[in-house]
Amino acid sequence: MLMNDGLYILIAFCAGWLIAQSTKFVIAVVSGKGRNNFKDAIKHFFKSGGMPSGHTASFVAATITIGFLNGFDSSIFALSAAMTAIIVYDATHVRYAVGEQGKLLNEIAKKDGIKTTKPIALVEGHTIPQAIVGGLIGTAIAFAIKFIFNL
Repeated sequence: MLMNDGLYILIAFCAGWLIAQSTKFVIAVVSGKGRNNFKDAIKHFFKSGGMPSGHTASFVAATITIGFLNGFDSSIFALSAAMTAIIVYDATHVRYAVGEQGKLLNEIAKKDGIKTTKPIALVEGHTIPQAIVGGLIGTAIAFAIKFIFNL
């Protein structure tokens, strides 16, 4: 029995996120950033930002899967591609800039001895290479879904 098309798209989306975040976790452990304790290692699995982009991997996987299911000339593919472009742009420009500004504000507050506030929680975005690797992961996942489920 074939699944509903929406389920293939959700599988692609979740697989993109899971593989990207697992890769991020492995990179953290191998580089020593996640070796302090289990809690630190798990934090790297769920964090935003870093290599590779889970945002890009999940949305590219879903978008290409939509293309396979509905055609790359369909209106739903066009909408998904536009939304993916906005999400990748936001991750690589807006959230990245906000994270850099947060780091700078924390450094200024520390340097000036300002202790009236907690450090700003940093929201990390992605660099272009991180988004590209996420896109490659998402593309590979979409093709895997296509061949596994014979779409």
